[in-house]
Formats: sequence, structure tokens, C-alpha cells
Amino acid sequence: MTRPVGVGAAVTRRLIRKETRGDLPLLACLAAVVLVLTALCAWAPAFAGGQEDRALRQRVDAAQAQAPLISLSTTPEVFGTVPPALDAAGLLGAGRTLTEQLTGPAARHVTVTGGSYDYAQASLISPRPPGPANAGTRLALSYLPSARAHLHYVSGHPPADRTPLGTAPQIGLSRASAKALGVRAGSRLTLEFAKTLGVQDAPPRAQLLVSGVYRTTAASDDFWSGRETLDQPSRYPAEYSAGTVLAVRGLVGLDAADLLAGAGVGGPRMTWQLRADLSGAALDQAQALTGPLSHYSADLNAELCQGIDPITSDLSCHVGGQATGPLLAIDSLTPLLAAFTAQDQQARQLAMFAVDALAAVALATVTVAVRLLLRRRQAHLRLQRARGASIVRLVLLRCAMAWPVVAIAALLGWTAGEALAPGGTSGSPQPMTAALAASAVALTLPLMTWLAVREPRRPGRLRRSRRNIAVGRRVVLELTVLIATASGVVALRSQGPDGILGAVPALVALTVVLILLRCYPFVLRLVLRQARRGRGTVGFIGAARAVHDAPATGLALFVLVLTLGTAVFGGLVHRTIDDGLATGAAWTTGADASATVAGTVTRASSARTSGTRTALQHLYTLDLVGQADGAEISPVAVITVDPEELAAVAPKSPLAATVLARLATLTDARADANAPLPCLLSPELRAREHSGGFTSKVVPHGQRPRGLVFTPVGTLTAAELHDPLLGPVTAQIAAETPLLITTAGAARLIPAQSSGSTVLLIKGDTPATARPAALRSAAAMELGPLARIRVRSETLSALRTDGLTRGLVTIYSTTSVLAALSGLLALVLELMLTSHERSLTTSFLRTLGLGGTQAGVLHFLQLLPLALAAAVGGTLLGLLEPRLMAQTLDLRQFTGGPTQPALHTDFSLTVALVAGVTALILAAAVTEAVLARRRGLGAVLRLA
Repeated sequence: MTRPVGVGAAVTRRLIRKETRGDLPLLACLAAVVLVLTALCAWAPAFAGGQEDRALRQRVDAAQAQAPLISLSTTPEVFGTVPPALDAAGLLGAGRTLTEQLTGPAARHVTVTGGSYDYAQASLISPRPPGPANAGTRLALSYLPSARAHLHYVSGHPPADRTPLGTAPQIGLSRASAKALGVRAGSRLTLEFAKTLGVQDAPPRAQLLVSGVYRTTAASDDFWSGRETLDQPSRYPAEYSAGTVLAVRGLVGLDAADLLAGAGVGGPRMTWQLRADLSGAALDQAQALTGPLSHYSADLNAELCQGIDPITSDLSCHVGGQATGPLLAIDSLTPLLAAFTAQDQQARQLAMFAVDALAAVALATVTVAVRLLLRRRQAHLRLQRARGASIVRLVLLRCAMAWPVVAIAALLGWTAGEALAPGGTSGSPQPMTAALAASAVALTLPLMTWLAVREPRRPGRLRRSRRNIAVGRRVVLELTVLIATASGVVALRSQGPDGILGAVPALVALTVVLILLRCYPFVLRLVLRQARRGRGTVGFIGAARAVHDAPATGLALFVLVLTLGTAVFGGLVHRTIDDGLATGAAWTTGADASATVAGTVTRASSARTSGTRTALQHLYTLDLVGQADGAEISPVAVITVDPEELAAVAPKSPLAATVLARLATLTDARADANAPLPCLLSPELRAREHSGGFTSKVVPHGQRPRGLVFTPVGTLTAAELHDPLLGPVTAQIAAETPLLITTAGAARLIPAQSSGSTVLLIKGDTPATARPAALRSAAAMELGPLARIRVRSETLSALRTDGLTRGLVTIYSTTSVLAALSGLLALVLELMLTSHERSLTTSFLRTLGLGGTQAGVLHFLQLLPLALAAAVGGTLLGLLEPRLMAQTLDLRQFTGGPTQPALHTDFSLTVALVAGVTALILAAAVTEAVLARRRGLGAVLRLA
């Protein structure tokens, strides 16, 4: 009688339900792994994208605080009418419509924040500046409305935007500029401007009225960076005559350009400042903006320009009804984005190592779980196979049991990840990656089921023994892994990681495990030999069982080694970045705080704040001539320092100790100007002049040329060149420029240079004076309001809150925790998988009179070698991987220091991880011993 088809299907369904209930704990493990992996695929990209957006916004905001990243400029044509005329207010106002030519959705992220204009330097005809005769005096005029909030007029008033009829255009000067010109509020200046070719035969002249004298006020947003000429005049050598030229810059009102145009002066350079407002998905917005910006000038000129201007022979354009020259767009956002993209790519590459290691640990955990699942059903599978069940039916039965669980877990994980993922970022969930992860877990079960139920091939007469075949396969496998690992490491060090090479750490872990598996039995045999000579039997039996189980511990050892190695590697990256951030902040500020101003200036105030120590550094650029061969070396960065001040600011500094020991300070202000100046040289400068000193000629203002002689007393080492005391001043020096350090006495002999820099290092002696507000006040008191002040604590906080750094640290922390949890789960499953054989051995021994305490010790001894091997292998892997990837593991961009930060292992984390694994194995041994104690004699005899 044939059984109906429906009855067979019902039996199959009942069998599936029964199998599922029996394997529910293991299926829950598989579901947990799938749920975590798919949730990460949905959450991690969005989180990483948000951190990238945060990092880019930080860089864009910092850059725009100093200068606009995008600007438009043009020169109005004032000679198109008779008489010449210009409407500066209308032209600057019309600039707000120029963003209409930006195509695409990127246009709404760019706004015009303001306009300004600048005239080229004009010659001052009268009055004649006081003091030694100058080769000339040049005065530049600027309309800069954003400067008004940072000025305080000590006399007079700001220049008027609407000048009264019949009066001269007004100009405001700084106190230093007014003093250099010998004028005050109410004085008149006569300027001679450059003539316009083809229109004028003689240079036009115009009078300006000094409406007021101002002093600058401190700005916390780096406003004065690059605008120092508005406060301090400068001097530079005359081009066609002896002497120096005095250069001054003043501020005018809005309609000054209109009045000057009426006097026949050519139009100024009009500039509109544009601001990029990147909110939300900042990285996507910036990338969408770079395309239109690349052809912004061409689009503007194509839209606004027609014909050729007869005077300039250039394009004739019209902005707001005013004739202008062609428009020029200056884009500094694209280079900033290119630099950020390189940093972001490095961060992604570093994160790839952690993600690949987590994937390997998760896959190993799935493999262990499936092995345990099949081990529990081994007798049942053999019975079904003996009754005639096909391999395909058994595989499909296992899949029908596990695949719905995997699918439901994947959907739940994806839903949870999307719910937790931040919205509006440049990162987006990766459904394809999630599908691949779930598929890999789902396909592991049928593959291992097929391997478990397939019939082994019977060896023929002429085939070698199975042992020889197994040994040959193992050797081939080991050689393949070693060659693949070596090739991956070489490729990784030469070209950097990509989607495939990111898995090299997993190969390195596998190589370490293979080496351990080769050494592990040999060490255990030595232990067994020693245990055989001892009196007790427990140690000998435990060692013998460990030797017997050694070949079967490969997967457990791989999971433990990879888990510990990933955690140790993550801790090393986190600790290295954290220590490197402190080093980077110290390098940026030099001390507790630093203040930098353009030009070589003296202290603004001789009074110093009590409770602080300061050290002044001046940076000059000189041309040196070697005394030995007469070769000219140009340019050379010359830094003057006071050794006592440096030693007071940083007593433990190697540079301060060297400077104090080798450079004799010139305490006498009337020291002989012809006396040689002791100096320390950089290795590059010493290499270009192997012996002898250097000479240089300088021309002080109003004096004859003076010769300087520098006598080297030593060469700076790499540690001294990278000393934080040189960080702020080194930032002002171009790369590959030779360096020379001499005493502060040289600053009295070298004339001031507007192209140089002055750096003040500040150290607070008490907690009150070390506060940021106190340090800023002390810096502004000594170097004035134009000083660019950097406080170490604020710099360190900014580095730590950087989006890329926080994202990388978060990813490593998250993957390390998940890898540790997954690895511990795999270890528990592996211990459950092998507990039957250990219990079988204990049962035999208990029938022979083995006590409960001895049984617990036996369990512990059987598992202790695995813990020790995993601890040694995991620690070795975590310390070895960074050294193998030293050229790829570039963390300098995250720390801001002068060099690649030294790798620092987090030993506390390493010890905690090793102790955790050992404690888990000890707990497993105790649990197995307790369970064995609770068994009755009948259960023991049945198990035996």
C-alpha cells in the first residue's frame, strides 16, 4: 500500500519542527551572528559617513574663519563714460546674483557673504615720512567692512561710506602706520596712482583725508591672519635704487572708489566673498560642488561678457549694469577636499583591517556553531543515511531548518540597523554587503552538512595510505597559506590596502595558528615527558589528553588567536592615536600656549604676567655664504632664541638643554657687532658646508650694510629638530629649507623682516595661570591683539573631537568588542563540542577511583594548554601585525605631530584579554567538573 503524498509531507514538516526545537540554542547563535552582521551593514556606513561629514565641516569652518574658500573678483572699467565714473555700492550689491550661474543643487549651499575692494599700491607724494630717508613710500587702499568689528578708533572716526559733497575721500590708519607716516587725524595725503595705458598720459593724483587713527583688537577667529599690514607697516628693499621702501595699508569708505574714479584713477579690484554652507551630508555636498566650481569662471564670463573692451583689449563684461573686466573665480575648496579625501581614504583603509578581522571571527564562530549542530545530530544523520536517505535530502532538511532562521535574523538586523543609523549623512546602508554576509552564513550549513554525510572514498590498492595523503595535504595547505601571507604583506606594504588586501591580517593570524599547531604538540610532548617522571597521575593524564586533542584544536585556536590579535591590534591603534594626539598638540603649541605674529617684532609690553614663563623666538630668512668654499646657500631659516628662556619654559626639553649648553647668550646690548654668533645647524645645512662657518650681509634701515658671522657649535639631532619647542616656528618654514638656530643677541643685529615671524611660547606655573583665558591674556599682552594664539588644551580637545579620529576609534572599539564577544561565543561552543571526550575520560577514571577534586584539576589541565597557546598567539599577532604594516599604518594625519607616532601597545588591555580567556577556560573546567560530580554511578558507567 502506497502512502499518500500529503502524509509524507506532513511527516517531513513534523520532523523539521522537531529538529528545530532540538537545535534551537545553536540556531539562536547563528541568528545572533547574522543579526549583528546585517545590523552593522546598515548602521556602520551611515555612522562613518556622519563622522566624515563632521570632519569635513570642521576643516571647512576652520579654513573659512581665516579666509573665504571661494571668491569672485573683477576690475570695473571706469573710463567707459565721460567723465570716468563708478558705482561701487551698486557693483558690490550686484555680486549677490552671481551665484545664479552655479549649476545643479550645489548652488544653494553657496552664498555671498560680502564684498570688498583693493587698490594697488600708490606712491605717497606728501607729506614726507619722518626719520631716515626712504627710497619711496607706498600706500595701499582697501575697503574691508568686516574689519570694523575688530578696530577701535583712538582719535577721529572711521572713514565715511558716504563722503560729504566737495570733500576728499577719507582714510583710516593704524597707530603704527600713522606714526610711520608722521600724520594724525585731519591730515591730508597726496597719492599718485598708476596711469591707465591708452587713456592717460600722466599718472593721476588724488588727495585723501585721514579721518581717524585706530588700534586693532584681539580676534578669536583668526581674522587678522594674513591681514597684518592693516596694523603694522613694512619695509622692503627698493627695486631700482638703494635703500628701502616703506609700505603702508589703510582703510577707506565705500564711496572712496567713486570719488577716485572721478579723479581719473582706474578701478580697484572688486572681490566678493562666498561661503560654502555644508550641513547634513557635507561630503556629498562638497563633491557635488567641486564640479560646477571647476568651470564657474567660464560660465560667468559666457553669461555676462560680450565683445572686447577697446581700452584693455580684454573681454567686456557687465555686472549690475557696470562695465567690468572678465570675472575670476578662486576655488580653495577643491584642494581642501582633495587633501581631506586622501586623509579619509587612509582612515577607511585602517578601518578595513578591523572590519575584515571581525568578519573572519564571525565566520569562524558560524563554523564552530554548525560543527556543534552537526555533532549533536551525528547519530541521527547516520541512521537516516543507513535507511536510504539521499545526501541531497539530508542537506535540504538541514537548510529547511536553518535558512528561515537566518532570513528572519537578517531582516531583523537590517531593520534595527536602519533604525539606529543616523540620517542625513554621506554614508548609506550597504544592502549588498548584508546579503553577502547572510548568504555566507546560510551556505556554511549545507556545505558542512554535505561534508559530514558524504561517503568517504575507499582507497585503492595502488594509492598511498590515508596518513600519507593527509600529511601531504597539510603540507600543501600550509605552504599555500605561507605564500599567500607573504605575498599579501609585500603587496600591502608596497601599494596599501584595498578590498582584498584588507584581509591580510586574517591570513597573518592563520599563519600564526599554523605555526602554533606545529609547535604546540612538540611542547606538549616535552611537558608530557616531564609529567611521566612525576609521582601523580593527574598531570600525566591531563598532558596526554592535551597531546591527543592538539590536532583537533585548530579551529578553536584560530578563533582565539584572531580574536585576541584583533583586540590587541585595536588597542594598539587606539593607544597610539591617543598618545600621538598629545604629542601633536604639544608640537602645534610648543608649550602650554603659543602666540604667532607676522614679521619680526618685539614684545608689545615689557610687563609680564606673574605666574607665567615666556620664551620669544624670531624667524628670519637670510642668504648665507660658506666661509670654506664661498658657496651661497639661499634661503636659510634663521631662528633666534634665548637659551635661559627656553630652559625656563621647558626644563626637560632636549633642545633647551642643548641650546643652553652650547650657545653663549649675548647679555650685553652693546656687544661687538662683528663678534661671531654661535649657532646650531640642521643636518641639511651642515651637509652643504662640511667645515667652517657662514657669513651674511644685512642692511639695517638708514645704515650701512653690516656683515654677520655665524660660527657653528653643533648639529641638531632628529630628536632636537622634532622638539615641541620648535613646532610653532617650524610651521612657518617651507619644507626642505635649511635651519640655523642662534642666540637672541642676533635679533639686535638683524633688521626686522616683514616676511619673518615672531613666536612667543608661554607656560603657566600655577593652575590659575594655566587656564586658557589666562594664557590668551598673557599672549595678547606681550605680542598684541594681532597674535594668533594656540592653547594646548584647546588644540588637544579639537584633535580628539575630529570626525575622522573619532570615527576610527569608534570603529576599532566596536569591532574589537564584537570580535571578542563572537570569539568567546565560538570558544564556548568549541568547549561544548569537545566536552564529550573529556567527560568520557573522566568517567573512565572515576570508575577507577578518581576523586572529584582531581577530576576538576584534570579538566583544567586538559584546557590550560589551549589557553596558553591562544594567549601567546593572540599577543604575538597583535604586536606583529602593526610592525608588518608599518608603511601602511600611517597615523600621523590623525595626530598632527611632526613624525609618524611611535606604536604604543595597550598592555592593560592585553593582560585583561588574556586573563579573560584564561578565566573563561577555567570556568568551563570548573563547570564540567561540577556536572561530572553530580552524575550518579549509573550515569558514569553508562557514559563510560
